[in-house]
Amino acid sequence: MAARRTGRNGLDELDRRVLRLVRERPRTGLLEISRILGVARGTVQARLDRMVADGVIVDFGPNLSPRALGYPVEAFTTLEVEQVSRPDISAALEVIPEVMEARIVTGPGDVWCRIAGRDHEHIQRVIDRMLAIPGVRRSSTVITLSTVVAHRVQPLAGD
Repeated sequence: MAARRTGRNGLDELDRRVLRLVRERPRTGLLEISRILGVARGTVQARLDRMVADGVIVDFGPNLSPRALGYPVEAFTTLEVEQVSRPDISAALEVIPEVMEARIVTGPGDVWCRIAGRDHEHIQRVIDRMLAIPGVRRSSTVITLSTVVAHRVQPLAGD
């Protein structure tokens, strides 16, 4: 008998409890998770496998801290680009290690980038490298002062 999916995201309460535990205690094994939740190990494995197959869980890797890796400065740069050059610009941004994220956006600007640097001068060199990409017209950058809400997805699961 298949578990009944509820809620707006297709997850039931057990799914949400499994996700919460995996997120809060990522080094906990399946047997321990099953013991904590009071369900069979196979049930936990099946739930995780299904959520991976459904694209709910996208990775199990560790989240790294740019600051701890020596990149304490974070900035958001919006690039104005020639639309026809977007595929080439995307490929060029992908090879710049300090570009942690890049997205095509609406509004003023075309590509939004989240970048990390060792200091403000390093951020400037990264921006200069992005501006040297053929098809990039100009940039606008803001430096992050502090994080109010860190990237999170767990609350969308119904937590």
